[in-house]
Amino acid sequence: MNPATMTSLVTVLVFVLILVTLIIKTAVIVPQKSEYVIERLGKYSKSISAGLHILIPFIDKIGYKRSLKEEVMDIPAQSCITRDNVSVTIDGVLYIRVVDAMKSAYGIENYYIAASQLAQTSLRSAIGKIDLDKAFEERESINSAVVQAVDEAAQEWGTKVMRYEIKDITPPANVMVAMEQQMRAEREKRAEIAISEGDRQSRINRAEGLKQEAMQISEGEKQKRINEAEGRAQEILLVADATAKGLEKVSGVINMPGGAEAMNLKVAEQFITEFGNLAKVNNTMIIPADLANIGGMVAAATEIIKGTSIAPCAGKSTPGQKPATPKAPESLGGFAVE
Repeated sequence: MNPATMTSLVTVLVFVLILVTLIIKTAVIVPQKSEYVIERLGKYSKSISAGLHILIPFIDKIGYKRSLKEEVMDIPAQSCITRDNVSVTIDGVLYIRVVDAMKSAYGIENYYIAASQLAQTSLRSAIGKIDLDKAFEERESINSAVVQAVDEAAQEWGTKVMRYEIKDITPPANVMVAMEQQMRAEREKRAEIAISEGDRQSRINRAEGLKQEAMQISEGEKQKRINEAEGRAQEILLVADATAKGLEKVSGVINMPGGAEAMNLKVAEQFITEFGNLAKVNNTMIIPADLANIGGMVAAATEIIKGTSIAPCAGKSTPGQKPATPKAPESLGGFAVE
């Protein structure tokens, strides 16, 4: 190879290297969710977003690269004093996102450290305003207070604080023991109250049940007595009605032809039957003095029955007729004890 050819090859290689260098210096590809800060001769020129961009070689350069994604910052554990002078150790996590690459590059030296330190100081300030017991209950309000304090300052840094979360609150060991004892006593208190309320409700329920039972029993007894009284009254009325009808029929039969003879026969039969029953039961009997005059006694009983049957009409008389005078029964004779 002659010297002229060698010189031509070297020239071509140098030109290619210069061209590649220019392309590298001028063509910039920005990834998605990223933003680059471009400086021209050391001064801020512009901010470029995702895509292909051409810069002026040796004049423009990339000063800062910023990610627009939400970033997680771990806030180191720190000791905070509550309003009731109890020292607790609290650590948390901060979620932050860059919204303006230029402000994040020139507004502050390092927004990571600034946000972390401001979150710690804001947390100490928020914890100092509440008691230890409230610190466990009001995590949401503490988180909101930290976010509000950091976000106000972060606006000048081109960043946005999304949220802050407390990971853990660790009080001293002696305070933990006291809190456990307090919680145990509170649980025992609630248990005793629940037991007493249950016993009270149980007693009330039993008393109410006994009351309703007594009322139902009394109502049943009342209804039973009413029914029994109505039954007895109905029985009396039915017996009286039956007796009245029986007497009416007897009186009608007596006044019929042959009724008196039939009545005499019935009275004689009952007399003899009862007299025989009396002889079977007792050793001592009361007998009529004139035992042979049974017919006279039957006749006397018959006269009594007749007088009774016409007694309701005794006070009435037709014109020209004398009132009926009941005939005195014949004497049944004397009695002797044997």
